[in-house]
Amino acid sequence: MEYNDNRENEQRNKKQKNKFWKGFVAGMALTAFAALCLVGVSSGIMMFAGNIANNSSASANQEEAEKQLNINRISQKSQYIQRIIEKYFYFDEDFDKVEQSIYSGLIAGLEDPYAAYYDEETLKKVLETTEGVYCGIGAVVSQNLETGVVTILRVYKGTPAEEAGLMAGDILYKVADMEVSGEDLDILVNQYVRGEEGTSVTIEVYRPSIEDYITVDVTRRRVETPTVEHEMLEDHVGYVLVTSFENITDKQFREAIEDLKSQGMERLVLDLRSNPGGTLDAAIGMMSYMLPDGLLFYDENKNGEGTKFVSENGKVWKISYTSANPESSKQEFMEDGGELDMPTVILVNENSASAAEAFTSAMRDFDRAKVVGTTTFGKGIVQTMIPLGDGSAVKMTTSQYFTKSGYSIHKQGLIPDVEVELDEEIVKKGVYTKEEDNQLQTAIETVKTIKE
Repeated sequence: MEYNDNRENEQRNKKQKNKFWKGFVAGMALTAFAALCLVGVSSGIMMFAGNIANNSSASANQEEAEKQLNINRISQKSQYIQRIIEKYFYFDEDFDKVEQSIYSGLIAGLEDPYAAYYDEETLKKVLETTEGVYCGIGAVVSQNLETGVVTILRVYKGTPAEEAGLMAGDILYKVADMEVSGEDLDILVNQYVRGEEGTSVTIEVYRPSIEDYITVDVTRRRVETPTVEHEMLEDHVGYVLVTSFENITDKQFREAIEDLKSQGMERLVLDLRSNPGGTLDAAIGMMSYMLPDGLLFYDENKNGEGTKFVSENGKVWKISYTSANPESSKQEFMEDGGELDMPTVILVNENSASAAEAFTSAMRDFDRAKVVGTTTFGKGIVQTMIPLGDGSAVKMTTSQYFTKSGYSIHKQGLIPDVEVELDEEIVKKGVYTKEEDNQLQTAIETVKTIKE
C-alpha cells in the first residue's frame, strides 16, 4: 500500500507541476539573459543641490542625510543581530557566508534585475563566459523577470547538453535536486550548472512540446562556445548566425564574412535571433567592420556624462563627454577592418537583446540593413563590472544607450521592417531545417529585393 500511495502522490504532484508550468509557458515575455555588457568603468558622485525657501541649513542637511544610507545605524543594528545569533543560534555560523550575504543584500536592495555581487570564485567563472571558453554543458539560458522561470534558448552542437538530449525551449525545473525558478541566474549558472571537468550534474526540464518532464545526467567538459556559424545558401546569399557577443565573436565574424566573400557572396542574411547580447566591445568591433565613418551609438549616465562611439578615419573612437563639455576627450578604441557594403538583412526576435539590439540599430541607422522578424527584447541599458580590490566585484546598471538617431531601445525594442512570427508548428517541433524556417525564408526573399 505504501508503494501505491507514493505512486498516487507522485502522479498528483506531476499533474500540479504540469498545471503550474503551463501557466508560466503562456507568459514568457520579459526575459533576463545570462550575458554581460562589460564596458569601461566610469565614476561620479551625484551632487544634491538646491535650497528650499525659509528652511534652515540644518533642515537641508537633514534632508540630505535621509537620501543616504545611515551606515552608523546599519552597523549598530548588524552588531546587535550578531550578538543575538551568537547567543541563540543553535548551529555553527558560517561567517564567510554571512558576510558575502550582506554584500549581496546591499546590491539586491537596488531592485536592479541586472545587478549582482560576485565573490572572488564566482567572478572568475563569470569572466570565463565572456572569453567564450568555460567548463560546463554548452547551452544558453534566459530567465523571465516576472515569473523567475529559466528557459534554454540555444543548445550548441557537439556539446554535453546536445549529447544529453536537451533542446531549445526546455524549461529548467531542477538542477542537482534544487528547484531553480526564482534563483539568481548568474549564481545558478556559475555555481550549479558549471563545474569541474568530468563531473556530472542532474538536470530536470519541462518540455512544452510533449507536456512532460525529462531528467538527464550531463557530464561537464571544457566548452569553446562557437558564437559564429556560417554557410553559403543558393543565389549567392551568405548566411551568418551570431549566437552571442563574446570577446572572440568579432574575430570569428570577420573570418566568416571573408570566407563567404571568397565563395562569391553577393547578399547577406545575418541571424541574431535569441542572441542575448554580451560584451559591447564585440558588437562595436563588428560595427566598425561593417559601417562607414560616423556616430555608431552613444550611452549616457544619470549625471549627463557619457561616451560616443564614432567610426572615423579607419578607426573607432571613444569620445567621453559631459553636458558642459561635449568634446571633452577622445581615445582610440580599436582598428577598423574595413567597410562591407552589400544588401543585408538582419533577422531578430523577441529574445534578441542588448548588444544585439545596439548592432542592429546602428546598421539600420546607416541604412545598411533591413530588419526582419519580431520586435526585439528592449534592453537598452548598460551594466558595468566594478572590481572591489579584493577579487570580488559588483555589477550594476550605470547608463542607458541611444541609437545614432537618439532613439532609446530600452523597454521598447526595435520594430522590424518586415514583421513575421515563427510558425507555431515549427515552435512546437523545436528542431527544424532552414527550409522549414519561415522567418529565415522571409529574410532570404527580402534580401533579394534590396537593390545593390
